[in-house]
Amino acid sequence: MKAVQLDSICTLPASAVPLRTLDGLGPGAWASKAGAMGPAGWGLGRQGLRLLKRSLLPLKLTAIIFAGLLFCEFFIYYLVICRCHWAEVEAPAWGGEPLAPVLRAMVLADTHLLGEVQGHWLDKLRREWQMERAFQTALWVLQPEVVFILGDIFDEGKWSSPQAWADDVGRFHRMFRHPAHVQLKVVAGNHDIGFHYWMNSFRVKRFEKAFSSERLFSRKGVNFVMVNSVAMEGDACNICAKAEAELLQVSRRLNCSREVPGSGPCGAGQQLSPSAPILLQHYPLYRASDANCSGPDAAPPEERSVPFRERYDSLSREASQKLLWWLQPRLVLSGHTHSACEVLHGAGVPEISVPSFSWRNRNNPSFVMVSLTSRDFALSKCFLPQEDTVLATYCGVVGLLVVLVLAHTERLASPFLSGWNELRRHRSW
Repeated sequence: MKAVQLDSICTLPASAVPLRTLDGLGPGAWASKAGAMGPAGWGLGRQGLRLLKRSLLPLKLTAIIFAGLLFCEFFIYYLVICRCHWAEVEAPAWGGEPLAPVLRAMVLADTHLLGEVQGHWLDKLRREWQMERAFQTALWVLQPEVVFILGDIFDEGKWSSPQAWADDVGRFHRMFRHPAHVQLKVVAGNHDIGFHYWMNSFRVKRFEKAFSSERLFSRKGVNFVMVNSVAMEGDACNICAKAEAELLQVSRRLNCSREVPGSGPCGAGQQLSPSAPILLQHYPLYRASDANCSGPDAAPPEERSVPFRERYDSLSREASQKLLWWLQPRLVLSGHTHSACEVLHGAGVPEISVPSFSWRNRNNPSFVMVSLTSRDFALSKCFLPQEDTVLATYCGVVGLLVVLVLAHTERLASPFLSGWNELRRHRSW
């Protein structure tokens, strides 16, 4: 029997067993397939990535627009107003009494809500949205207890129809809505009821019905006197005579508050706090001009030396002396000029002219924050976002959008690429 060699059975020629890979291709076929997927395959990948980037362009643009709107229309108000702080006021105890309570009052002026005659819808939308956001942000951040608006609430109250007036009042209450614990007090301005020669009983009563005819207001022992300064003309017209009679009555009540209860002609009626009042009105007291006013929100330098017209730019000298004598205020707050100013009257009575609250009247609106006790007060000012800052931010957003669009359409890169190719061509020569 012939022996069989095991190695001859187990060992086969290489050609007898074909080499297979997992996908059933031999080495040569796999290499040829990989070669076919080389540059062309990677080209398809780059093209897909480019298409993906272009498909994300609308999402990027939308996100940038949304972020710009959110910052300029909401966040910027918090960013700016959060830097404002109430001034500290001394509240010492007197005669063993507890510390005097501090009242925080926010004072603004000249909102000038636009009417149907001269108010363009875009102007109305832009400026009134600014005031609404500023006011609501200030309420939330600063938590005032009382808010005073010093006249010229409306721009066309002096001639608006009954329907237009009702619409404007409704818009005002929507914009300047406030919690129940915050009191809102308003005084009349010349744009609300007209200058003296336009003012009539109908407009005055319409204003007082929409807001209040209150002349004396007291809270936490602090007395406030609110004056219809348009009626302080001094010509004995019916409205003027009534306004002066009301102020004389307020003066008597204030004088009685400084006497012993039940003594003299005052009787034992309801007593006010024996505190010198804060005078609130639209027109400033008499001053020659704004020449001595300064600060970032004062009138422009070219306007400061322009003489004031009595009964138009300010109260008359006579009316101012009456108010100071009758009421003996410790502080006067006024509006009307749209610019800031600090003046000392008589025996050192300070007057603060509060700038306009609206972008329509100035680029850098502001309001005054007053911390008050029955014996002392301290003031600080809070600036709102500047209109040119918001506009510059929007311009930056638009510029960024343009750059992104150009970059994605390769128009931005084409000048650089053509320049690089031209440089390479010159080098090859």
